[in-house]
Amino acid sequence: MPRVIAAILDSGACWFVARLVLTFVFWSAGLGHLANSQGSAAELASIGLHPADFLNIVLIVTLLTGSLLILLDRWLWLGCGVLSGFLVIAILLAHPFWTMQEPARTPHFRVAMEHISLIGGFMVCAVAGRLRELKR
Repeated sequence: MPRVIAAILDSGACWFVARLVLTFVFWSAGLGHLANSQGSAAELASIGLHPADFLNIVLIVTLLTGSLLILLDRWLWLGCGVLSGFLVIAILLAHPFWTMQEPARTPHFRVAMEHISLIGGFMVCAVAGRLRELKR
C-alpha cells in the first residue's frame, strides 16, 4: 500500500469520517423523526406498531444513541450492536418480504439485503475499532 494511503487510513480524521458516513443514515433519520414526531408516529402506526408515540421515542433514542456511541468512539462495539439489532428488527417488522407477493416483494427484499450489508459494515467498524484500541 502506498505510504500516503496508509497515512490517510491511519489518521484520526479518516477514522472519524468513516464512522460519520457509516452512521449518516441513522443519525439523520433520528433527527428527522425527532423533528417530525407526529409523522414518524403515524408511520409506525401504519405498519401496525403500537403504542406508536412511545415506540417513536424508542426509535429516536436507539438511532441517536447508537450513532453517538460510534461517533464518539466510546463503547463503539455497543453502538454497532445497537444499530445492527435495529436493522434486524426493521427487516422483521417493516420489510418481511417473505410474506409478500410481487410487486411489493422485490423492493422489500432489496431493502432487507441493504440492511444486511450495513450489519456487515458495523461488524467491520467494531473490528477496526478493536484493532485501533490494541494499536494504542
